[in-house]
Amino acid sequence: MHPLLQAYLTPSSDAVKFAIKGTLAMFLALYVALWADLERPYWALISAAFLQIRPMSGMVIEKGLYQLGGTFVGVVAGTFIMALFAQARIPALYSLTLWLMLCVYGSSMTRNNAAYGCIMAAVSALLVVVLAGSNPTSTFDVAVARLSELGLGAICATLVSGLLWPTQVKQHLATQADTVVNQAFLHAAQRLEPGHGDSELQQSLTASLGPLMTLETDSQAARYEGPAGPGRVRATHELTRHTVAMFASLYALNQLLGEHRERLGEELYRFADDVADGLRQAERIKGVPEARSVLQQLRHRAHQAETSHLSALQQRVWFGLREILGQAMILLDAREAITRPGSRRLRNSPSLSWHRDRMVAGINAARAGIVFSVTAIFWLVTGWNNGPVAMMLATLFSAFFASRDNPARISMMFFKGMLAAIPSAFIFGHVLLAQANGFPMLAMLFGAPLFIGLLGAAHPAAMGYSLAFTIGNILLTMPGNGMDFGVDSFLNRALAVVIGLTVVVLGFRMIPGPGPRFLRRRLVSAIGRDLHRLTRQRVQRADAWFSGRMADRLLRLAHHDELLPEQRRVLFSLGLTGLDVGRACLRLRQRLDDASASEVRHAHRHMLDTLARAYQESARGQAPRGIEQASDALIEAIARHGSVPTERRILLAGLLERVGLTLQRQARLVAGASEATRMQSTTAAAG
Repeated sequence: MHPLLQAYLTPSSDAVKFAIKGTLAMFLALYVALWADLERPYWALISAAFLQIRPMSGMVIEKGLYQLGGTFVGVVAGTFIMALFAQARIPALYSLTLWLMLCVYGSSMTRNNAAYGCIMAAVSALLVVVLAGSNPTSTFDVAVARLSELGLGAICATLVSGLLWPTQVKQHLATQADTVVNQAFLHAAQRLEPGHGDSELQQSLTASLGPLMTLETDSQAARYEGPAGPGRVRATHELTRHTVAMFASLYALNQLLGEHRERLGEELYRFADDVADGLRQAERIKGVPEARSVLQQLRHRAHQAETSHLSALQQRVWFGLREILGQAMILLDAREAITRPGSRRLRNSPSLSWHRDRMVAGINAARAGIVFSVTAIFWLVTGWNNGPVAMMLATLFSAFFASRDNPARISMMFFKGMLAAIPSAFIFGHVLLAQANGFPMLAMLFGAPLFIGLLGAAHPAAMGYSLAFTIGNILLTMPGNGMDFGVDSFLNRALAVVIGLTVVVLGFRMIPGPGPRFLRRRLVSAIGRDLHRLTRQRVQRADAWFSGRMADRLLRLAHHDELLPEQRRVLFSLGLTGLDVGRACLRLRQRLDDASASEVRHAHRHMLDTLARAYQESARGQAPRGIEQASDALIEAIARHGSVPTERRILLAGLLERVGLTLQRQARLVAGASEATRMQSTTAAAG
């Protein structure tokens, strides 16, 4: 069934509640705006509508604060531009274009509600400069009106969200944490068991990474839900960091267990099978104490086992299995702390650092500047009184969609939703509403299309069409105390909507941004650069910094991998290898950064540089060079100066041997994928 049909024919109870809450929030904002005789009450409706997209109380508060903060910064910037160029419209528009590009650049470099705040700063400045352009003395009044209208919408959305069927971020975080931990345990069991293909392993990993990134992004809103909120945020950071670390350990162990059975021995394989069974049991068990008990027994067995007779590589694998069990128990503790803050004492983990691409952000900013310039030139040439509507829509949605996957498709969805709003707004907002008298009749008539739009917006696959339908009805009707029901005014607004969104769609199609191949290369290059930068980061911060960027990149690489033929899918394994190498570098730094002997410090730094360079070589399909020599030099330097106990020195030797084997395997995979690409190109040329 098509998502739109599913959204309207079989709506869930949550979707109906969402639509009711959103409609009530908008009409509460509209009533107060009409009572206060605000200049443009419909902006209060749009503000409330945007804040209700994710109606959990903490998220509404956080988004409302970013909206107000962005609006305030925007009106200050707009007022400053008008103060400089009150009598010079062209320089004012030039300055406004630069400000819009700066805001779009900022929204592309930030996440979630912070990005929304940047967009509001752009739109607010645009409204101040454009609306006050014909009458510069009204600049301050326009700025105050925009703040009042948007602030009113934010307050009404927050009130309705908190009083009517309230849902909180903590419930959402608990659900996401359960999904993350269960999927991570399932993936861990599959990694330790033989017979699972790469596509199956990639699917189970992305099933955990997706909720993990949502959990990390959404957790910041929990701080607005009482004194327990910061504890949930800390627990989320701990869960994210250790989940990513466990994925790195699992990937490395999976490669060794799959290709070096004769070197590892049957004893290790039996224990790996037992660990996999224990993780599957923990995934199925509902209660955290019961799951912890299962893992605790396995961990106790791992610690009590005699491993002195094992080789360095075997001891490293055994230690890796113990480490996975320890990380799994930390995940359980963090999950419990998210549900019940204070139940577990966790370290104060820093927030993660996201992957940011300055080139892509610059392209998004340039596109937004071009889109705005086209609509601004059209407005200046024609002097059209509805030109500001086209300019506002073009700027708003070119900024909103820029950081989304496939923005051209999303902008086309919005365009279709806006087109569907034209006949709806004409019937409900003009023909019927012209006969109404009083606010109750206005709410009954105008509320019908808004409720229908929000009902569909509750379905993720239909949100693009339905949210555009809702906003289109508001913009085309423009409810207020002095409404104009003339057909010519309506057609003018409809034409402005069509022109504004047409420019957006054309902007994304004519300036699509870097292609997938270019973005893939930049992602892999960014991993290599971060491996070099790990040596300059503080150890306490480096773990969260690297893990956060890698978790984000793994999702992006997995998305790109799914678009390639199966024999050429090496991007995801490249990301996992980079994660594994980075974790190995961090472990070396934790053990050797404080070494007193200069010879050990020099060998340690050479080893880190060698690993970073070897990763870049393996990403090009070249056999990594110098790892064995650098490893031998480091272990010999440690042995001569006695700075590390013998048992730990053996584990470090095993770690370096394991990383070297992983990089060699990765180089073979990339070389095989490159050969498959060449053969495919040759076959296509011959055909």
